[in-house]
Amino acid sequence: MPKLSILDFATIFDGETPKDSFKRSVELAQHAEKLGFERIWYAEHHNMNSIASSAPAVLISHVGAHTEKIRLGSGGVMLPNHSPLGIAEQFGTLAELYPNRIDLGLGRAPGTDMKTIQALRRDPNDAERFPQDVQELQGYLSNNSLVPGVNATPGKGTHVPLYILGSSLFGASLAAALGLPYAFASHFAPTHLEEAIKLYRERFEPSEQLEQPYVIAAVNVLADESEEEAQKQFEQAKRDRVKRMVGRGRNYSESELDFLMNSAQGRQILAMIKYSAVGTAEQVKDYLLNFSDSVQADELMLSPLSPHTAGVYKTLDLVAEKLISK
Repeated sequence: MPKLSILDFATIFDGETPKDSFKRSVELAQHAEKLGFERIWYAEHHNMNSIASSAPAVLISHVGAHTEKIRLGSGGVMLPNHSPLGIAEQFGTLAELYPNRIDLGLGRAPGTDMKTIQALRRDPNDAERFPQDVQELQGYLSNNSLVPGVNATPGKGTHVPLYILGSSLFGASLAAALGLPYAFASHFAPTHLEEAIKLYRERFEPSEQLEQPYVIAAVNVLADESEEEAQKQFEQAKRDRVKRMVGRGRNYSESELDFLMNSAQGRQILAMIKYSAVGTAEQVKDYLLNFSDSVQADELMLSPLSPHTAGVYKTLDLVAEKLISK
């Protein structure tokens, strides 16, 4: 049985403010902790009106203060947007505040568009330094800084566990070479899932952090008492996703949205959620177990799809009842 964790986008629903989203993230983490989920991760996104997790370290600290044992982390910090020293200090601070509860997932993508990259004062070529930046960051969090005379305080000696996030063979190769856990973003980038995990396991080199390969695979999930209700929510979630990604906040009529759903762009967006467990608790259980077996995942990172809070809670309750041992 793989471990089960949650990816929380800190979604801002229509008519809400980020404050509303943060309150819900705290309550979700508290509920997930009671249900027995392993961890919750928050993804760094910028210039997205419906996602409030642009500063993962700050959100993690807030949630950490209101929970007791569930692991919290970034899924991920987009390292090219930051200096390794700055991230080491942030997550070193978190590790001191919440010992043995903090994860640091690292991504190479900017998590935004080109105009916002400029607003972040980053150079698009910074991503080319990702492997070196990961190692520099790792040094700051250990007792072996790679930059003579520079230490992270807090950070040094905390050994915050690093995870490489990816959706291509690049991330798989890097995680294998550095001996780090690998998390594949199959909840929105399904294309290279099996190939990347196979490569990671074949090339894995043991490290101080990890002796054996460890794979986290992300998958969308939506469960309800009836298959009909689950599918109804799934359809709404798909429409919301196309509207959000194509329209960037613009209001569409239902007929316009129908057209978008069937357009090439709409179909491309919907193909991103290929791996989605939708249905009754038993159907979702079967899907998740089959998905885990097919990719040899050690852990599943669940991305709830329900378009409303009650549906998210229902999904997590049903999944936990079927798949988490008490």
